[in-house]
Order: sequence, then structure tokens, then C-alpha cells
Amino acid sequence: MLLQQTIKNILAQVIQDALRISITENELVIQRTKEEFEGDYTLVLFGLVKKYKLNPEHIGKSIGDASCEKHSNLFKSYNLLKGFLNFSLQDHCLLDFLTATYSNLQFGNAPDNKKLVMVEYSSPNTNKPLHLGHLRNIFLGWSIAALLKERGYNVTKSCVVNDRGIHICKSMIAWQLFANGATPTTVGQKGDHFVGDYYVKFNEAHKKQIEEGITAGLTKEQAEKEAPIMKATQQLLQDWEAGNPDVLELWNRMNQWVYKGFDETYREIGADFDKTYYESKTYLLGKKFVEQGLKDDVFFKKEDGSVWIDLTPEGLDEKLVLRKDGTSVYITQDLGLAEQKFQEYQYEKSIYVIADEQNYHMKVLQLILQKLKKPYANGIYHLSYGMVELPSGRMKSREGTVVDADDLVAEMIAVARAKTEELGKVKDFNPAELNKLYHTLALGALKFYLLRVDSKKKMIFNPQESIDFQGFTGPFIQYTYARIQSILRKEGPAASQPIESKLEKEERELLLSLELFPSILDQAVSEHNPSVVALYIFTIAKLFNSFYTQHSIINATSMASRQLRLRIAALTAIVIQRSMSLLGIEVPNRM
Repeated sequence: MLLQQTIKNILAQVIQDALRISITENELVIQRTKEEFEGDYTLVLFGLVKKYKLNPEHIGKSIGDASCEKHSNLFKSYNLLKGFLNFSLQDHCLLDFLTATYSNLQFGNAPDNKKLVMVEYSSPNTNKPLHLGHLRNIFLGWSIAALLKERGYNVTKSCVVNDRGIHICKSMIAWQLFANGATPTTVGQKGDHFVGDYYVKFNEAHKKQIEEGITAGLTKEQAEKEAPIMKATQQLLQDWEAGNPDVLELWNRMNQWVYKGFDETYREIGADFDKTYYESKTYLLGKKFVEQGLKDDVFFKKEDGSVWIDLTPEGLDEKLVLRKDGTSVYITQDLGLAEQKFQEYQYEKSIYVIADEQNYHMKVLQLILQKLKKPYANGIYHLSYGMVELPSGRMKSREGTVVDADDLVAEMIAVARAKTEELGKVKDFNPAELNKLYHTLALGALKFYLLRVDSKKKMIFNPQESIDFQGFTGPFIQYTYARIQSILRKEGPAASQPIESKLEKEERELLLSLELFPSILDQAVSEHNPSVVALYIFTIAKLFNSFYTQHSIINATSMASRQLRLRIAALTAIVIQRSMSLLGIEVPNRM
């Protein structure tokens, strides 16, 4: 049992005995004592004072005296500061924890709970390569899935590929007009980049034709609709929906180029999925919901034949679910896909990693499912995240100003190479080892930088800042891990050797923080927030470096002290490695 929970259980019983009030441990607020005050754990008294109309000085002294008297094996001393009762723990509590965990590579693991959770992320369009925004989405989804699995959930990772619609046809018509039969192979270009270039070419041609239309006397709106390239694109979409064999052949060929490119990027960044859905195969699924909803008076039909749902009682508005021509809209196909996923996996929770631009859409999706009385409706969860911008501003796909994921990874590797060579500590690495190290540092910097910010917040990405070896970065933590491995290669902890029984301040602070690891994972899962882990492991790395600066390990004054510190180093390495792996980040054994 974690120290914090042990303390809660004991203090609940102490309070009941000392103050003669009935209370459970869940009513108590226990937290780590703030750095500026003496103590390890703090009982916050304000709730007790308010609820039971008691004097804070009186109840604080009563609880502190009784705790230290009856549980002296746990509590060494206490101090009372206004509404905060600060306890200092006996050293042996932390030493017992260290002895039990320093060689446990599974420290923090939770038992299987059999609950099935689906996590949907990435969801790219096949008219362009993956970009920086996708990377935040992918890293969030992958990390949440890893955290859930670590805490015992049965996790299925899924992706929905948006492989149909007008945006795909834009790339197709541009290829027909401008490619002269070129393919990714003939031009030596990755397939998703190749197709993405034609999406940009479409918008360039469309923009030019709009200008020509305006010059000819059309309004901007008229010029956009009447542009020949747009009309050709709309015809292409109609031909696709009608099943035109030539159009379907081109659509399939260009999508295959993109799928191959996506797969290469996923392998490069360490992303994967258990199940991939394709919009071209799911967009008709939701039509049966319309029939059911009309029968149950959840939906209503307007005079033009379109079908809607009225969500004004819930503070929203009327939402279209089927066009007057009988075609589906996005919400309709999402209803159908949610049903299909549930039929296939019987999930208890389905997490959608989607940008905050879709907050309204996700509210509507869940509300409709609830009104349709679907058993999985309450399990829908939108993990909303803020957009990623560059120092120069927001990216725009149609203007070709998006930072492609492949280009960004290549740039990060180049930065990692330059920074590492600047430090000059890898002269004994062979070329293959160096390339592996640069890749590990680059991906570590990229993932950590994108995951360290609370997902709800917008963020600005700066490649140079992300790879600093001294700041709040992945490489700083990777370097700390490599530093520990260098120490442990010289001498590892020996279970047969006794350890020092008295802890120095820095040793104590580090152990108290390491002991929090399982509760940090619980917090990250409950909040759907990997940044909790990122901040925690950065704190651990800082604490270890402070400890190591103050206290030599190999040159400790006694064998018992050296063994104690070797165990602390070993446990720190385990926690760093496990935490970083849950963010999808490798840690090198040497740097």
C-alpha cells in the first residue's frame, strides 16, 4: 500500500478515537508537505474545522499527539501551521519501501481489471502527409493507451482514415491535370508527400481561377463555385459515389500511395494501431440510426425531406443528420461507427482524441446516442486538445505552410546531432550507434515537448528549445538516465549488503517522490493527461541530479551509505525508464 494511503487509513482511525467523530479516509485531504515547510506529508484541517466546528489548533494538536504516540513506528514528529498538520516520517518507512522496490522492474504495475477501453487517434485525411498537428494527436492517443494498459485496462487502439470526400477529389483532379502520369516511384518521392503536393496545386489553380472570375465580374462566392477546377472536382465526387470504375481505380491507386507513406511515418515515430477503419467503408453505417430515431421521435423530418434532431433543450441547436437528398453527414457516419465499434469490442469506454475545434461535434454525438438509449453512450469521452502553432503562427494545409511530420523528424535528428557533437562526449560511438542515439534523442525531444503541456492548452512548438540538454526537455531526462546507467555499470546494488539506516535530506526527498509513482499514473489516467507523467519525471530527474551533486555514490564514506545510494539510483532508473516508456520515449544507456 502507498504511504499516502497508509497515512490516510491511520489518521482516519486516530481522528475517530481522539475526537470521537465518525470519518472515513476518503474525507481526509493528505498531500506532500510544501518544500518551504518541515515535514513529509500534510493533513489539511480546513475541511474538518468547517464541518465539525472545531478549533484548528485544538484538533491539530490532538491528532498530532495521538498519531505520534500510537504510531511512533510511522510518525517521527509533527508541526502545526495554521490549518496544516505536517508529519515527518521515520526513516525506516522509506528504507523499507526502497528495499522492496529497487530491483522491481514492474514497480507501479496495476493488476488487470478486464475493463475494455478503445482509444481512437490520428484520423488523417488521405490528401496530405501527416503534420505537426497530427503528431500531438498521435502522441497523446498512444500515451493515453499505454497509461491505461499500465493500470490494468484492456486497450484497443484504433484509427479512422478519412479516405473519401471532396478533399480527396481535389488531389485527384489536380493529379489528372498536372501530373502527366507521374507517380511517387517515378519522381522518387514518398507517396503521402506526392499526393499532398497535388492538393496544394489544386488550391493554387483554384485561387487563380477565382481571381479570373472576379475580374470577369463575378462575386468572390460565385467565382469560387464557378471555377472550372472546382466544378470538375465536384463531378469527380459524384462519379465516385456513383461507382465509376475509372474514378474508383484512380482513387484507390492514390490512396495506396498515401497509406504506404503513412505507414513509413508511423514506423519512424513508433506509433501503431490494433484496428484501422476507413471512412469509405463506414460513411453509410449511420443511416439506420435515422430510421430508428424517426420511429422513436428522437429525430424529425422537415418539409424538404431532410432529417434533424432538436438539441435546444440541452443548450445547443438543431442538428442535421441526413440531407434532403438522403446522403449522410459526418455526425451520421460517426453514429454508425460508434455502434460498429461497440458491436465488435463491447467497450466500456471509447476515447476520441480530437482537437478542440470539434468540441461541439462530440457533444452532439454523445447526446444523440444518449437520446437513442445506446448502452455505450455514457462511455463516449472526448479527449480534447489545443492546436499546435509555430512561432510564426498557425499552419495551413491548403497553402502548403504545414510542417510535415517527416520533415520535422528529420530536422529534430539534425538538431540532436549538432547538440550532441557540440558536447563532444560520443567519440567512442560507432556510426550505427550514433545514428541510433540521434534518432532516440530527436524522438524523445519531440514527444516530450508535445506531451509536457496539458492537452487542453494550445501550444507553440520550437524545435531548438525542445532538445536542450539542461531544460524541461526529454533529452535532459534521457541524459539523467544514461548518467545513472554509467554509475550502475561500475557497481550495482548488492542485496546481501546492509544499507545506511539514516537518510540525508536529498535522499529522503528523492525517495518520497519515487514512492508517488503509482499514484502519479493513477492521476494521469483519471485526468486523461500524460503531462502529469512528464512533469513528474522531470521533477525526479532534477531531484536525482541535486542528490548526486550533493552526495557521491561510488566514493561514499561507508559501504552501507554507498549501497543505499546505489539502490536509490537503481530505483530512479526504473521509474525514469517506465515513465518515459509510457510517453513513447526510449532512454539510452549511454550518451
